[in-house]
Amino acid sequence: MNLPRFIQIHTLHNYPGALLNRDDAGLAKRLPYGDAIRTRISSQCLKRHWRVAEDHFSLASLGVPMAVRSRVTLDLIRRRLMEGGLSEALAQAAGEGLRDAGLLDKGGKESKGKDALETGQAVLMGYAEIDYLVKRCAELAQENTEAKVLKSAIAKFLKDEKKNIEALKHGSGLESALFGRMVTSDVLASRDAAVYVAHAFTVHEAQVENDYFTVVDDLQREAGELGSAGIFDTELASGLYYGYVVVDVPQLIANLEGEAAKDWATLPTEKRELAGRVVQHLLHLIATVSPGAKRGSTAPFDWAKFMLVEVGDWQPRSLAGAFQNALPTDHAALREAAVQMLADEIGKLDGAYGATLDRRFLALDKVTVPNAERLPLNDLATWVQAYITQGAAPAQAA
Repeated sequence: MNLPRFIQIHTLHNYPGALLNRDDAGLAKRLPYGDAIRTRISSQCLKRHWRVAEDHFSLASLGVPMAVRSRVTLDLIRRRLMEGGLSEALAQAAGEGLRDAGLLDKGGKESKGKDALETGQAVLMGYAEIDYLVKRCAELAQENTEAKVLKSAIAKFLKDEKKNIEALKHGSGLESALFGRMVTSDVLASRDAAVYVAHAFTVHEAQVENDYFTVVDDLQREAGELGSAGIFDTELASGLYYGYVVVDVPQLIANLEGEAAKDWATLPTEKRELAGRVVQHLLHLIATVSPGAKRGSTAPFDWAKFMLVEVGDWQPRSLAGAFQNALPTDHAALREAAVQMLADEIGKLDGAYGATLDRRFLALDKVTVPNAERLPLNDLATWVQAYITQGAAPAQAA
């Protein structure tokens, strides 16, 4: 079996006149790199849109429990308990008991009632974890009908059953299995990320323009009044963005199946099937799902113009170095030139390190990549899936 340790995904996406990701001043995010300032899309922005995408290859369609990221999760548990027939006073006590016992951090302000259940930071919790906590709190409330006693019972329960909560299959949700979870909770388990996402950046110097626009007041216009109801301006950026994603296959299998990452290569096929389907879906999402800021005024949708997938056991390495020197923005064939830069970088790295990575790529243009076969997206995703689930050689998987 040729089971890959890492899957590396390189993409080129093109966006004209959009504001995909803003900084605290409302401007397009930027990145100083090499000899030029570039426009940037943060990894958080990219992951968010892949997580919540609703299409045939959405993560939710995989049948794995998802998660919720919020500061008011304890209030959700309180409301769920009340919907199950528990009194408001006991439901409130249960939420406070979970908080006081270290499930989530306390809020940064003194408050009462449901506001006292707001945590200081948004925490990612799986719906399986939430369901389990609601069930156990409801059971404890049947035996402990006083608020103070119930809080004590919940504290003991969390201490005694910490390992049960950690062992819930898919307990922390699919997002956590993919992108990790860092918690300061005494009860919830942190989860190492299995998917590493770089900030995407333009392969050329930032191309930014200030868009000045006005809002017309229809009623005043009908009355013969001149002028506008408001004058505004916003930044718009255009560019060809290089993106880079790495999937740590054994970590993904460990996160999904609860198996030790070091034993992943010996796992039977059925223990690797879910990881294969997850990566298949993820590949489609990376290729076709765009950041959605200012959708109504810029329609910022694009499918990857180029996608290269590499599999192997070598430690990952980005190809961002290909664009250390920014490409000229007036290049007659910018996309082809960008792919050529990537191909040249691969050739240099292969020559220097003797890397033996299996490669396949998708491209709209007539381009070539060293030691790589061109495939359409469906076949590319199936090739990666087969590599994970069956350990198939590239020729067999394709």
